[in-house]
Amino acid sequence: MYRFLLTPRWWGINVFAVLAIPFCIFMGSWQLSRFEDRVNTHQQQEDRSARAKTAAARPLADLLPVDTVTSGRQASARGHYDTGHQLLVPARTLKDKHGERQGFYVLSLLRTDGGKALPVVRGWLPGDAGTKADTARVPAPPKGEVTVTGALQASENQGTDGVQAGGGLPQGQLGMISAASLVNIVPYEVYDAWITLTDAPAPLHAVPPAAAEGSGLDLKAFQNLGYTGEWFVFAGFVVFMWFRLFRRDAEAAKDAALGIAPEGDEGGPRVATGAVAEAAAEATEGDSTGAGASTGAAAGASIGASTGAAAGASIGASAQDEGQGAGEGEAARAGQA
Repeated sequence: MYRFLLTPRWWGINVFAVLAIPFCIFMGSWQLSRFEDRVNTHQQQEDRSARAKTAAARPLADLLPVDTVTSGRQASARGHYDTGHQLLVPARTLKDKHGERQGFYVLSLLRTDGGKALPVVRGWLPGDAGTKADTARVPAPPKGEVTVTGALQASENQGTDGVQAGGGLPQGQLGMISAASLVNIVPYEVYDAWITLTDAPAPLHAVPPAAAEGSGLDLKAFQNLGYTGEWFVFAGFVVFMWFRLFRRDAEAAKDAALGIAPEGDEGGPRVATGAVAEAAAEATEGDSTGAGASTGAAAGASIGASTGAAAGASIGASAQDEGQGAGEGEAARAGQA
């Protein structure tokens, strides 16, 4: 009965299922491992951030380039601020005890002893960077040689929260804190990193360091979790469809073995078709002794056995009535004779 499994069609179905199910399970497991890695790195980043707050600051040169290990570490640099290039970074949100508030960063460039400039976010202010009333409260950077200490951060990119990469900002504003965006503003080299001061001068508020890219529970992490579920659902769908097709073909093979043609198959033979025709013919002939009634009842019983109890009973009753009518007519003609 299961010989249909050896047909070319089922060879193709079986090969597809054997390849698709392990592939879906592998992809789902891989996406799950990616999510677990992000959870682990997020926890490690939080632990490093907690240790960095109490650890001693290290020279900037010792922590470059910025990666997931050095991001958030306390770095120190010595130099003097470029007072002619103080910039405002608009549309930045700060989370504190008052909730989320909209404002802007105050960024100054520290010309280090090595010649390069280090972007320093001196703090955050609430308000609009394009309003004079709000920008009038920005304190001027200190003059002379200074030593700054703050959390080291990697350059921002287009995927960073709050970044305005489209340009079109007024003069004195910066949409993205990165060496690539600053190189067109200042006439000197800039470090591919920046720091946010731990102690911001009043009335500025200190900007907390952000988690390194790819180490937090961001949208990408939950996308990995969603993809995990999708791949496992695909694997289950392949199994479900295989059993559905197998059951359908197995039932079809069983019906064929019993001589039952598929429903709607006009070209195939149908069970008891000859018996139905023969019974109908006998029922219409009848005889004078009431044989038509008996034949009609037999035909009804035969049709009922082959086509179902309900249909057979209905056809039998109809045939019986026909037989009785034929018998009565024949008897009447005999009496007249």
